[in-house]
Amino acid sequence: MESQILTAASGMSADELRILGRHEQFGVPDLYINEADSLYHPWVGDVWLKPLRFDVRNNLYVTILWSKGPGGLGRHRHRGPVSAFTLEGSWRYEEYDWVARTGDFVQENPGVIHTLTSDTGTKTLFFVGGSLEFYDDDDNLENIMDVFSFLDLYINYCGETGQAVNKSLIF
Repeated sequence: MESQILTAASGMSADELRILGRHEQFGVPDLYINEADSLYHPWVGDVWLKPLRFDVRNNLYVTILWSKGPGGLGRHRHRGPVSAFTLEGSWRYEEYDWVARTGDFVQENPGVIHTLTSDTGTKTLFFVGGSLEFYDDDDNLENIMDVFSFLDLYINYCGETGQAVNKSLIF
């Protein structure tokens, strides 16, 4: 009787109400991060990262990559899709003829080895799925990183600098 009253009052079917109840029971709460909720930490050379999300269930890492000046990353290959939105400055892959500038969006498909370079510096929002493999100039695999590797970098930096780990970034 109560479900009939709720169904009539809400305009939802019994199935819709049941599914809504499952979401309330098992759903993940929304995440809000303000500027102070995360910090930049060093990664490679003069490249810093500001983690925004460590999705350990899906091996997804969301970060702002900040190259403070000319520089970049070594040769690497993604084993999952990557999306990037340039917030400031510009960057490119040495192997391609385009330059991603402020406001530009880049979708990367897995499998290609490329070398990220910035001639001016950049802040770019990256959604990185899967692992990253780093290679030397002779195509020898040097390192593999995934969401857990980036999480480890963040936790270690927080420990070294006496800052609290923001556990809301991890889910």
